[in-house]
Amino acid sequence: MGNINIEKWKGLFFDYGTEYGLKLLGALIIWIIGSWIIKKIKSLLQKTMNRFKYDESLEKFLTSLIVGSLKVILIILILGQLGVETSSFAAILAAAGLAIGLALQGSLSNFAGGILIMIFKPYRIGDYIQAQGESGTVKEIEIFTTKLNSTDNKEIIIPNGAISNGNITNFSTEKVRRVDVKMGVSYDADIKQTKELLMKIMTENPKILKDPEPLIVLGELGDSSVNFFMRSWTNTDDYWNVYFEILETSKIELDKAGIEIPFPQMDIHTKN
Repeated sequence: MGNINIEKWKGLFFDYGTEYGLKLLGALIIWIIGSWIIKKIKSLLQKTMNRFKYDESLEKFLTSLIVGSLKVILIILILGQLGVETSSFAAILAAAGLAIGLALQGSLSNFAGGILIMIFKPYRIGDYIQAQGESGTVKEIEIFTTKLNSTDNKEIIIPNGAISNGNITNFSTEKVRRVDVKMGVSYDADIKQTKELLMKIMTENPKILKDPEPLIVLGELGDSSVNFFMRSWTNTDDYWNVYFEILETSKIELDKAGIEIPFPQMDIHTKN
């Protein structure tokens, strides 16, 4: 009787040992191979982000997020190999993720926008941009917001979710910009003389480029003035200096030449 029980226990031990031993061995193999793959993916991510010069904070966050997600998947695979029911575990994770996502919907939108901005780089720190009805020089690009400095030195904070889904005008991307100035003169002014004078103002300005050449055309016949469009090209950093210099010099030279710049007037007639 004792021998029978011993043989029985030996058989059970052998059966269970074989079954669970194989499962443990399989789980160990999955862990080793999975850890090796995650390590390689982490190294590849870091090399890729360093090559494309991503922001350091974004690099660390994305790497930890992806590696952490892969480790969770690896643990679920190991538990499944050991015979643990993982469907309910996965359902709990999915429900928790959905609840967190709904609670942080606005923040997640800004976070995603921040990642897109840092990856595609529509602007960089120091660029002068216009977005969401605001304009200024980019001071900081954070995960959730972008900070601008306005021309009168006010700090403007724009959520990245809004800025990444809207139109962005970057005035600093190109090395040169076109300066457009509209100059109105009296209908009595000589068109040829006026054009030559305004062209001379642009060609003699050292900040205005020779190529592309400056252009001046008669653009409009307004209600009280003949309007000339003055178009010239300059380095982006000199844009506002050139714009203001053209306005000031044009007024001075037109006055010297006796060419009137009309201003709004109203004639009132009384009738008895």
